Amino acid sequence: MIKNTPILCPERLRHVPRQFSWIDHRLVRDRHIQGPSPSALSLYLFLCTVGDARGMSYYSDGAAGALLGLEAGQIRDARGELMQAGLIAYRRPFYQVLSLEPAAPGVAAMVPGVPPARLGGTRPVGDVLRSLLAQKEEGGR
Repeated sequence: MIKNTPILCPERLRHVPRQFSWIDHRLVRDRHIQGPSPSALSLYLFLCTVGDARGMSYYSDGAAGALLGLEAGQIRDARGELMQAGLIAYRRPFYQVLSLEPAAPGVAAMVPGVPPARLGGTRPVGDVLRSLLAQKEEGGR
């Protein structure tokens, strides 16, 4: 942070609103923002904006799609990307924006749609070995 930087528009200085709504800077710093499509990122921004203090959103896919200009298939695809990236959990009709901090071991199994490795949880040894073998086979071709 640069100190003594002049405020460009003091009459529009940002304040924490009464309702809970924010975007975690780790989204950029830890590169979570790289990878998801623009549609997925717009859905993520929307969910962060409308979510409560626990990150829960109660907007339907139809309402979110109408506000974002996305069709049902685009919402579904965007949701899948965000779940795969470990940014949200979804259980119809509820969305939850997840913490960007790794979950404690064993917690990953409680977050539907989020791969345990993405949350910092454990993976079965067989899964790890299959993954390593697949990588070795791809590298050998």
